[in-house]
Amino acid sequence: MMRLHVLASGSRGNAAVVENARTGEGVLIDCGICKRDLLARCDEAGFDPSRITDVLVTHDHGDHVRCLGVALRALTRLGARPVVRASAVVRAAARPLEEALGTEGVFFEPFRAGDALTAAGLQAHVFRTSHDAAESFGFRLEDDGGSDVVGFMTDTGMVTPEAHEALAGARLLALESNHDLDMLERGPYPYVVRRRIASDRGHLSNDQAADELSALVAGGGAARLEVVVAMHVSQENNTYRLPADTLGAVLAREGHPAAVRVAYQQRLVSAGA
Repeated sequence: MMRLHVLASGSRGNAAVVENARTGEGVLIDCGICKRDLLARCDEAGFDPSRITDVLVTHDHGDHVRCLGVALRALTRLGARPVVRASAVVRAAARPLEEALGTEGVFFEPFRAGDALTAAGLQAHVFRTSHDAAESFGFRLEDDGGSDVVGFMTDTGMVTPEAHEALAGARLLALESNHDLDMLERGPYPYVVRRRIASDRGHLSNDQAADELSALVAGGGAARLEVVVAMHVSQENNTYRLPADTLGAVLAREGHPAAVRVAYQQRLVSAGA
């Protein structure tokens, strides 16, 4: 089975590891946090960062890629030889990513939406998300045979049919729940920024995340769901309690036993076997 370790999630930096518990290998998704925090939280999770075989990049914004270079240099010193995977468009748009790819012992393989990648002994299916980046993506990770699934989607202003299909049947679900609409409207951000966040190319609100979770629970494969992790929670336009309450209310209404966890900016959150 797989484990999900969210090392950091929020506008100040993002990184997560999907661990193949059978082999001890892992896939790093994004790295917008410093080397010290990356290594310390891997250690706290009981995951050996030298077993990272692949890095998947969701998009080109700095809070997801700015620390890739120092992270990759640290990983190669530990003996890792990771393959960095991103779209060609994201690579061209992200200078920190391009610079990181100059690290000795690091390899690059491009992907496109719809691709199925082999990473850490898992299958990673790439789907497009809707965000104001050069391009943005989410991932469905499956073990051999597809009996265990991690769905990972953050930084998107809407849930497309493609994304909904990719998240269906997940045992562990990382789902963006960025802001509370009332807090956003009353918050400190300028009008243009508030409109961007609430747009179809911004971030999912708590209510949008709840709607998607409700649709997933009503669909096939919902019995597999064990843990929902609320991702990219805004520290200005949300609280850590609101996503837990909003998503928890969906599960309670449906009589579903899955647990809700909230990913933090400065704290490890792990889920899975």
